[in-house]
Amino acid sequence: MDIKSEILHLKKEKGVLILAHNYQIPDVQDIADYVGDSLGLSRQAAKTSYKTILFCGVHFMAETAAITCPDKKVLIPDLAAGCSLSDTITSEQLRKWKHEHPGAVTVGYVNTTAEVKAELDYCCTSSNAINVVKSIPPDKEILFLPDMFLGSYVAKMTNRKNMYIWAGECHVHAGIRSQDVQEKLNELANAEFLVHPECSCTSSVMYDIASGDYGNRQVQILSTEGMMNYAKTSNSKKFVVATETGILYRMQKQNPGKEFIPVSEGAVCKYMKMITLDKVYASLKEEKYEVRVPKNIAQKARLAIDRMLAIS
Repeated sequence: MDIKSEILHLKKEKGVLILAHNYQIPDVQDIADYVGDSLGLSRQAAKTSYKTILFCGVHFMAETAAITCPDKKVLIPDLAAGCSLSDTITSEQLRKWKHEHPGAVTVGYVNTTAEVKAELDYCCTSSNAINVVKSIPPDKEILFLPDMFLGSYVAKMTNRKNMYIWAGECHVHAGIRSQDVQEKLNELANAEFLVHPECSCTSSVMYDIASGDYGNRQVQILSTEGMMNYAKTSNSKKFVVATETGILYRMQKQNPGKEFIPVSEGAVCKYMKMITLDKVYASLKEEKYEVRVPKNIAQKARLAIDRMLAIS
């Protein structure tokens, strides 16, 4: 029996739900019960009847599942699978920032630690960040964290003038530059362009769209799940994709008659790629490594996460 078959057998025998992020390696995506973005994975975790969840993603994602499912065991195959964006802000830094802006509403990207989430009023993902900000009264100051590119995009799309943005970034998306986009689009005249709002090129892309630099080219700024949905319904046959390259496997699998080209072959998250089939098997077999969040932190963080899950 090969390792994939062994994993599927163990998963069924032990009654474990396996969740995998869009950026996971193809082999891990193949053995998952559900593959998706942060919001989709959070919703799957929250509604499942399984008593154990094995989270193939990075640590903050498993923490979020542990917070929303306090009665379930949440496992992650590698405890070292972290997040460069999550590391850009601590709960102490956030408390200091809140102290400097009394009365402000704090909106934090799901790519944050449980301790940071416990300090938030709202959690959000790239899928619903705009709608979360729109739900907040216009006279309220907003502290948006930690991604500056997503924050700038949301401020622009909501026309929010009283929004302060933390200077954090994802090392993968920050490395996708405007010149990479232009070069790739010049090479591929008939391709549509799909860009994640965490990319450092997002602001310049928005400016280029507004000024007509792309002409009639179709350019969409979308979350990873938004990209999946768009690619499925679009009549185009070729797409240039600006996000972590792991999503290309699922895109190609769901759209075999279409072509997907990464803006940058180097857009690879080393943390996402730490999860392997061997580690998934070991985690299932030995029921390691369990992710736990202290009750007092989980209770505070739950409010912000529940608000995220309630807003589409």
